[in-house]
Amino acid sequence: MTVPTAELAARLEPIPAEVEVLVWPMQSPPPRRRIDIVVPPYLHMGDALSHLKDAEVGLVQGQMIGYEGIAAQLPAGVPFANATTVHEASTAELAVGLILAVQRRLDRFALAGERGSWAPEYAESLADRRVLLLGYGGVGTAIAARLAPFEVDLVPVASRARDEDGVHIHGIDELPDLLPDADIVILTLPGTEATRHLIGEHELASLPDGALVVNVGRGMLIDTDALVRHVTAGRIRAALDVTDPEPLPEEHPLWGTPGVLISPHVGGASSAMNPRMVALIHRQIAHLLAGEPPENVVIGG
Repeated sequence: MTVPTAELAARLEPIPAEVEVLVWPMQSPPPRRRIDIVVPPYLHMGDALSHLKDAEVGLVQGQMIGYEGIAAQLPAGVPFANATTVHEASTAELAVGLILAVQRRLDRFALAGERGSWAPEYAESLADRRVLLLGYGGVGTAIAARLAPFEVDLVPVASRARDEDGVHIHGIDELPDLLPDADIVILTLPGTEATRHLIGEHELASLPDGALVVNVGRGMLIDTDALVRHVTAGRIRAALDVTDPEPLPEEHPLWGTPGVLISPHVGGASSAMNPRMVALIHRQIAHLLAGEPPENVVIGG
């Protein structure tokens, strides 16, 4: 198998004696003709995948949950597994942190602190807020679990209505009826043509004044131009870990707009990532040695 860095190779120790781990940053031809498991770089994976055409690959194990556009980069017949189980907890932590920061005005207090200014303000609670959670997969359920102690009125929404583990999940077709009563909207969905601009001018206009839109999914879920109009008017607020475009240009109007808090796509970038990624790779190695199918395969297989 190959991994992109010597650091990741070292973290994988100890490994079974029959497994050879080679460091391949995927910026050059493959080190072997046959590679059972390829772990591409964490970022800029699309460019790296072009080098797979010169190798016979059993599995590509990505380091991110998202896999938009990957199918077009993979050689035909090569299965791809995403990093489910690696980033959900960290992304959920960030989502809750962004909500608390904006609701309780922690971002403004931080700026006041830099000026040495004691500037108390009356703030919005998270308790008793009606929270619309768009997406109830791994990240969505992790957010729901972390919000439970905060005494919110949680309304999960997914592609179809269903009851799951005693929770009623609304279908996305119900969104027009749900938005007018939402205090906070959290987006965790993947970026696809079906979800592109899911939150646009009409949806933003349907939200009550002062609503908070939180995006930890993909930037394309929100119509950025419509969002700019609503936040610059002071009608709604936003907390964004992902944007469209991304990175957000230095001169973009979302920067510095009151009521907008932006983090630079760091949902999974925490100390939890590396050990969880190592655990996933170890499981994939065990599946391979046992003759079992790999987990998390989202393309091919």
